[in-house]
Amino acid sequence: MPRTRSVIPDKRAPAPSVIPDKRAPASADPGPSVVPPAVPDESPDAAAPAEARGRPPLVVDFLTHLEKERDLAPNTLLAYARDLDVFLEYLSAQGKSDTPDILAVDRLLMRGFLGFLTRRGLGKRSISRALSTLRTLYRFLQREELIDANPARAVAAPKFEKYLPSWLDRGQVQRLFEAATTRAMDGAFADVRNLAILELFYSTGIRLSELQGINRRDLDLVSQQLKVRGKGRKERIVPVGSHAVTALRNYESRRDDLSRQLGAKVDKAAWFLGRTGRRISTRGIQVVVGKFLDQVDEDAGLSTHSLRHTFATHLLDAGADLRSVQELLGHASVSTTQIYTHTSVERLKEAYRKAHPRA
Repeated sequence: MPRTRSVIPDKRAPAPSVIPDKRAPASADPGPSVVPPAVPDESPDAAAPAEARGRPPLVVDFLTHLEKERDLAPNTLLAYARDLDVFLEYLSAQGKSDTPDILAVDRLLMRGFLGFLTRRGLGKRSISRALSTLRTLYRFLQREELIDANPARAVAAPKFEKYLPSWLDRGQVQRLFEAATTRAMDGAFADVRNLAILELFYSTGIRLSELQGINRRDLDLVSQQLKVRGKGRKERIVPVGSHAVTALRNYESRRDDLSRQLGAKVDKAAWFLGRTGRRISTRGIQVVVGKFLDQVDEDAGLSTHSLRHTFATHLLDAGADLRSVQELLGHASVSTTQIYTHTSVERLKEAYRKAHPRA
């Protein structure tokens, strides 16, 4: 990816931006997140003790297949397990039995389940995820020659409007890092770490779970690159900008000081640590980043993922091609990355309407 280095938004001059500060979603109800947020102290193996949860043996086999053969990430496996537990709850209520027969499910039962989820108040994205889980389950059962047809394939997923992600304009990014840098000037461990977290988010566009899972061996500050383990345990190499490298070096020095103080209590593998020497949790990162984002715009609903959106949006604004941005973000499909082109086009239209005399 040598061509992508030059377009990484690593310079944050306070020049005014022509980008209008509009980040409201196009859809009033985009629905819940596709994957439920990870609970900080929840065990990654929460989906493992399937028998104790009363799941049928075939469902146990399916989850084992996902974990052992497909090597899915713990959070992804947990999302599958949650969807299946809700499905089993529905089947038990329909059949008045604690041991539902998943092989007897037909198209009508499947449609009834989607209606059940709707009545429970789930958004369209969560319902689509649940249907995807069931399609994967019944594809597994079909491959095992336990059923002839996949009943989940006969049901259409609900259609939902695409929404524009929240992002920060360049002026907001400048204010964000000014606030974090000011806090870090005192040299306190947490403040120096927090600046490094913000810099790495914006410099690389990685996901929350990807940043939380960074190990020391993944980061090469000399060559300015980071090995990232993304969804489905897929690995990619992303460049790290000079501002982020400086912040990471400063944090590394404070991290070494903490290691000497705590000794054997420190997690030797993890890169980002809490004050106790253990790997910082995803919730801890969310709280840290959220406080800084609230200072920038308290009412915009910004989150850690907004920094990922900002990274992609600013790359495209600077002329990066869509395929390069797709590779940097770790998207499996370019269609996922195209949402950011819509964001850029909308801003261009707004600038055109304001500037052109006959717009």
